Amino acid sequence: MPASVSPRRRGIAALLALGVLAAGCTGDTETPEPGGDGASAEAPAPDPPSASERLGLRPGWGPSRAELDLAARRTNRMTLPQLAGQVIVARWSGTAAPTALVRRLHLGGVVAFSGNVSSTDQLRRATRALQRDAGRDWPVMVAVDQEGGTVARVRGSATAFPAFMSAGAAAQPALTRRTYAASGRELRSLGINVDLAPDADVTTGPADPVIGSRSAGSDPAAVARHVVAAARGFRDAGVVPVVKHFPGHGSLGTDSHLALPVQPRPLAALSRTDLRPFRAAVEAGLPAVMTGHIAVADVDPGVPASLSRPVVTGLLRQRLGFEGVVMSDALDMGAVRGRRTPAVQVLRAGSDVVLMPPDPAATRAAIVRAVRDGRLDRSRLRQAAARTIALLEHHATGDPAPPGSGRAASRRLSAAAVTVAAGPCRGALVSGPVVPLGGDAAVQAFRGAARSAGLSLGEVRYEKPPRPDRTGRKKKDRAALRRWRRTEPVRVVDGTPVHLLSGGAAPDTGIVVATDRPYLLGGSSAPVRIATYGETPGAMSALVDVLLGRERAPGRLPVEVPGVPRRGC
Repeated sequence: MPASVSPRRRGIAALLALGVLAAGCTGDTETPEPGGDGASAEAPAPDPPSASERLGLRPGWGPSRAELDLAARRTNRMTLPQLAGQVIVARWSGTAAPTALVRRLHLGGVVAFSGNVSSTDQLRRATRALQRDAGRDWPVMVAVDQEGGTVARVRGSATAFPAFMSAGAAAQPALTRRTYAASGRELRSLGINVDLAPDADVTTGPADPVIGSRSAGSDPAAVARHVVAAARGFRDAGVVPVVKHFPGHGSLGTDSHLALPVQPRPLAALSRTDLRPFRAAVEAGLPAVMTGHIAVADVDPGVPASLSRPVVTGLLRQRLGFEGVVMSDALDMGAVRGRRTPAVQVLRAGSDVVLMPPDPAATRAAIVRAVRDGRLDRSRLRQAAARTIALLEHHATGDPAPPGSGRAASRRLSAAAVTVAAGPCRGALVSGPVVPLGGDAAVQAFRGAARSAGLSLGEVRYEKPPRPDRTGRKKKDRAALRRWRRTEPVRVVDGTPVHLLSGGAAPDTGIVVATDRPYLLGGSSAPVRIATYGETPGAMSALVDVLLGRERAPGRLPVEVPGVPRRGC
């Protein structure tokens, strides 16, 4: 191909050569009429295609053919505005059930954020009221970002789980599955039926500003194992996992909440790294994938993957073979802000769920207009709606458990993940009292764990130098007194300091604990350096047991941290 051909044309040509780019630009994937295959006249006539086959829907990702057919028939009875609303999943305001919003726009679902949750009891009441009063025969999607670690919208009495990087450090996929099943059971009891997790992103180091400890690590094969295990755990509990952010956000230095990241790697390199966990998810038959707002230069330059037909239909659906629900990342993010009719582009690209548009009513109207003026086929809209309905009906039941029931599972994962990167691997790491220093949540959790384990806690005092003695010279005495009053108290730590840090620079003394990403351990020369990947009560309890020598630290750093003596014990 001549050098003058644009990168976009080269990328699309590469996909065409691989046989992965579908014909047509409207996303109409209805199955062609049977016949024309050279069969003999004596051969029996094939069965006519079913309702879902006519929409191009295939099983293998959860719903059966019967469930797909039922969903397809449901969409055939919908009006165009109802179809347009069914593919939208929106935010809502307040803590009351968003029933009026869902009924007015016939929304496919809603996403719960911390502002919608005053307590787990309130959330349960709201979701029950929504499902009861929504006025439909299939479930409303009630989704949440409940990854663990720093991304957890439901708190209070719900179990606090550590970041997903804990799974990579523990390196026990069976434990990962049990842990995320415990999380899913709590969510199910609260009326949540979709979790926008786990992250299939492969993080590449400190330059990754968005994903970090939300990733299981930097080894694509290990990330793939734990993504599949975590997603299966959610599915075991009756909660739909949504694997994200295709085709991978962990190697990018731009935050898509603010601007459009560009992935410069060629497609062949992405296949060995970022795409590997997604390929494993597809092969495992997982039901849903979220696309990221990421421009893939080698496939569709300048276009976010979430809006790109060569990426969604060509790469995800046809090359990787994914038949399940594809959801866009939130359309209120900076990477897609200002683009014209992004929701229509999401659907034309081959996705099924338009997530969190800034104005759901205007978005529904834009989708309706696109169908009426021929820019979007109604069959593509029906296909998207039917996929989502079938998914929700397939996962309509689960095994709920009350909030807080997952604490033992959270503690087990944290205990398996604790990593000693510097310091003794056997025996107690402290003698005498310790003093936790850091953020309020981490310090409070550490103090509670220390008291329960019998670890002695020291004190932090703030002292000023003694008040100056009088010299008998009034002017000089007054000046000395003023200086003394301006002197800042000096912090005195009565015990071994335990620095509980989620970021920033680490000191060179005492015990340094990375409670989120472990990279800060490399900037310290403290004699004891530990990673916990969380500041939850379970993580702090596991840390205390290691400090006392009651438990070994079995975890290994799941990312490279220059400057640390070893990956773990």
